[in-house]
Amino acid sequence: MMIHDITAKVGKHKARKRVGRGRGSGHGKTSGRGHKGYGSGAGNSRKIGFEGGQMPWFRRIPKRGFSNFLFRTEFQIVNLNDLARKFSDGDTVDEGALLKAGLIRDEKKPIKILGEGESIGKLTITAHKFSASAKQKIEDAGGSITEIPVRNKWVREKKAK
Repeated sequence: MMIHDITAKVGKHKARKRVGRGRGSGHGKTSGRGHKGYGSGAGNSRKIGFEGGQMPWFRRIPKRGFSNFLFRTEFQIVNLNDLARKFSDGDTVDEGALLKAGLIRDEKKPIKILGEGESIGKLTITAHKFSASAKQKIEDAGGSITEIPVRNKWVREKKAK
């Protein structure tokens, strides 16, 4: 039997294991938990990576290298064709307007406008970053752009003297 041969009659879903329903089921008495020990009782839950008290694997292995994962800036991407679909000529496009139009999910995350698409109206767009092609197309259409500086939460800003 192949995966594409499965029909509604045969059953798409595997039946759940009913434990503790007598010896005949094959999952009676200890309900698949074995005899005694910590894992056999109710309320047992070990931490992920717990190895019975011995030094766990992730602490035995030395730490090496460095990752820029924490410092990466994740932008919310908006294309020009999306703006052309949602906004009309002469509109002002900012975080609030993009959120209301459903083009972004979070006002707090930085926004980048990309140049995919053609023929956008004369829009006034405020965002954190613009691709070179997006800048060109917006200015060619008679619109204007305003760039908001991106603030990296991990970098301390120098105090003014």
